[in-house]
Amino acid sequence: MENKIYALVGPHASGKSRFAGELAALGLNYIPYYTTAPSYKTEAPAGETTIAKSIDKLEFFKTDFIAKDTYKGSYVGIKKQDVLSAICTHRVSIVILTPSEIKQLSSLLKGTLETIYLMSDYVVIVERMLQLGHNNDEIKYHLEYAENNSEFDLWKTSRHVVKNTGDPADVMRQLMAIIGLTVPANPQQVKEILGK
Repeated sequence: MENKIYALVGPHASGKSRFAGELAALGLNYIPYYTTAPSYKTEAPAGETTIAKSIDKLEFFKTDFIAKDTYKGSYVGIKKQDVLSAICTHRVSIVILTPSEIKQLSSLLKGTLETIYLMSDYVVIVERMLQLGHNNDEIKYHLEYAENNSEFDLWKTSRHVVKNTGDPADVMRQLMAIIGLTVPANPQQVKEILGK
């Protein structure tokens, strides 16, 4: 079986970082992205995965990125070596990508890259941003960015779509099934589950 990279995609507050962290906590390889954002928190609590790594602008332009983009006036990128290492040594890897990075990597990683769109509606996304402490201007910015960059339409071109508006445990079960971390039950197990 070919090694795969699963990209979690969707607008801000759709759950990409949360579920990337939870999958990494299970032992899946996570490919971090690098950002020049000055105030970005890149230290994870004990036992959690660092989703983004901070890098200064000078170092960013010296680094060999396989995909890069800009976000809120900062640069973000995925290191070429991290992707090559993932493909060569891990059966399954997780990454978070922007729409621009998806376009950059899709032709390079045909057959290896699969996108999973985390679908949430406006109401849920706004509620999550409020819980994250965003003010009205920040919420407006993120929603406009998502609209202008077609992040709400990524489901149309994603290989998989997972609705993330309810129980996070349901989302994790679906993600694990897509990634291949579950196995089908045989007929006897189905009978046992159904109490027959």
